[in-house]
Amino acid sequence: MRSEHSMYEELAPWWPLLSAPAEYEEEASYYLSVLGRYGTAPQTSLLELGSGGGNNASWMKKAFETVTLVDLAPGMLDVSRDLNPDCGHVQGDMRSVRLGRTFDCVFVHDAIAYMTTLDDLRRVFETARVHCRPGGIAVFAPDFVRENFRPGTDHGGSDDDTGRGLRYLEWVWDPDPTDSTYVADYGLLARDSDGETRMLHDRHVEGLFSLDDWIGLLDEAGFRAQALRYTHPDVDYEMVVFVGIAM
Repeated sequence: MRSEHSMYEELAPWWPLLSAPAEYEEEASYYLSVLGRYGTAPQTSLLELGSGGGNNASWMKKAFETVTLVDLAPGMLDVSRDLNPDCGHVQGDMRSVRLGRTFDCVFVHDAIAYMTTLDDLRRVFETARVHCRPGGIAVFAPDFVRENFRPGTDHGGSDDDTGRGLRYLEWVWDPDPTDSTYVADYGLLARDSDGETRMLHDRHVEGLFSLDDWIGLLDEAGFRAQALRYTHPDVDYEMVVFVGIAM
């Protein structure tokens, strides 16, 4: 799944400077609307797999009585606990974690991009199905499917009131269009409160699969699946969000 990325390990305490919770409000509202529109009552419990620093959960938790967040990186769970002390947190791999209970809703955001093989993807769908009650809903939100992939760059970052700051350049590209992966390279500059600045390069190898692959594997896992089109406020292409109703 994830390699030893500096972004999720060494720089985990800096995550709010790289990806601020405030930036997620509109997107999280969209996912809540999908859960409400396509799911069935009751919807009182939410499980998020690959929850990272908890930014989506900070907005989505208001709609649920209980929220459980699962992530592989301990440092990211620490960040999320600070942001979401009212949520449950579990360290685990989205391909294999088993919590022994079911939820009304399961949500997997862009951490699903770290599934680089069809078997990885299948195992995540099986995990989601095991934890989704019959008639419950699962939503998956990859950055790309094969049909909408495009190379490009992005940049961002912010400062805090201690004098720390972080800036990044993201460069998305595909070194081999014939395989099932692409690359997201990050150049990061982190400035400590004493003014010392360091530079890191963080490479993320991410999965790229067709719409047919996604729908077929979701159906195989026990979901009635469909693909929705979503215009994200911060990207210049039409994203695809997958909805699965647990059969």
